[in-house]
Amino acid sequence: MNIIMNKELLKERAYIDGQWVSADKTFDVDNPFDNGIIASVADCSVEQVEQAIESANAAFKTWSKSTAKDRSNLLHKWYSLITDNADDLAELLTIEQGKPLAEAKGEILYGASYIKWFAEEALRVNGDLIPSPDGEKQIEIHKYPVGVVGIITPWNFPQAMIARKVAPALAAGCTVVIKPASETPLSALAMAELADQAGIPKGVVNVVPSTSSSEVGQALTSSPLVRKISFTGSTPVGKKLIAQSAENVQKVTMELGGNAPFIVFDDADIDAAIYGLMASKFRNSGQTCVCANRVFVHENLYQEYIKLLGNKVNELKLGNGLSEGVKITALINQKGIDKVLRLIQQATESGAEILVGGSQSKEFKNIIQPTILSNVTQDMDIVSEEIFGPVIALIPFSDDDEVIAAANNTSAGLASYAYTEDRKRIKRLVRELEYGMVGINTGMLSNEMAPFGGVKESGMGREGSKYGISDYLDIKYACVN
Repeated sequence: MNIIMNKELLKERAYIDGQWVSADKTFDVDNPFDNGIIASVADCSVEQVEQAIESANAAFKTWSKSTAKDRSNLLHKWYSLITDNADDLAELLTIEQGKPLAEAKGEILYGASYIKWFAEEALRVNGDLIPSPDGEKQIEIHKYPVGVVGIITPWNFPQAMIARKVAPALAAGCTVVIKPASETPLSALAMAELADQAGIPKGVVNVVPSTSSSEVGQALTSSPLVRKISFTGSTPVGKKLIAQSAENVQKVTMELGGNAPFIVFDDADIDAAIYGLMASKFRNSGQTCVCANRVFVHENLYQEYIKLLGNKVNELKLGNGLSEGVKITALINQKGIDKVLRLIQQATESGAEILVGGSQSKEFKNIIQPTILSNVTQDMDIVSEEIFGPVIALIPFSDDDEVIAAANNTSAGLASYAYTEDRKRIKRLVRELEYGMVGINTGMLSNEMAPFGGVKESGMGREGSKYGISDYLDIKYACVN
């Protein structure tokens, strides 16, 4: 590595039962910008995953009996260490994932906010007393941690997705086995190092990097010791994990793919709608599950919107995420690049027009130019598939019924966005858009106090908010005579 950072945070071994453990094999972690090798990380075997599960199960016996106050205090310590090391964690995240350094710093603080939030929620896991129908008995409702949790996280938010899952699990009294994406294991291992420094007991947090994703998923879902699976990633993989987890009737939280509509009505504040789209679409170079994927603009605003949008997109600076002012960086790998180029090509061959960009950067081979496509139609692949790149697909519309139907015409149901000043229309959109999250006059809707999650094939369960800890708790009813 050619940058200065806290060397304690750069770990290449797995973290199992409070120990840093080598594996028989290793795999290289590349910098997406120049494909330079950053580190060679332990490639855990299925046997090591099983050891981590056993370690988590043993730790659960004591961690689950610890007081909520003790768990809260340890989470607060973990939070403080993360924020104290935020700059180094951001640099590490940028070189392994590629996103601009300012965005990486934002992710570190965003992820930390969940740890702080659930440090407080640990103190608010309350039961109930329910009046008995016959007056002779007492109905008591108790809440207990579900047990060992298998956590599988994606490469696009390698720190925040861990924090968003591990924080409520630990707050509830669960222990975890984390399988980070093989593209971005370093952020996960750095988080484990800080958890260790915070004093979180051995076995409570385990991190098992591996290139054998299917085998690790199978090990987690087939183990009778694992009582819950939490996954963020693609819908096909999520479906497979749900099917596998059925064998042991494990609880599941699934945050799967998106196909977010972004609707600009004719009464919208056009400048705000431009700003919101830029924030939503180009964050992490378009590689987020809540990115605007289909942009519907009312025909009365369409031409003006295109002109203003083009001016803003042309101002975006491309380059290395560590360079100041850069907004568009490399996609995660060649597979991601090939997919985006395929979608652009298919759209243009079917009649779409490239207004801005449309190809790889001539200066930076792993960067796709920020692109605007007009004359996009519903039958194009770019409308039905999640783009995961810096491409805006513009679709004109003429009335509310038409655009709501088009927005809902997808199996995905994660995030949606709309810009309008009409209060009656806003109520209708909130009611009729078939998405777990609806952003009205904003392109950014995620925070630790709100429930993040989708409907339809975008998953089940919620992360963050007062609802986020519920998926890590079992309810026990006691009838006392």
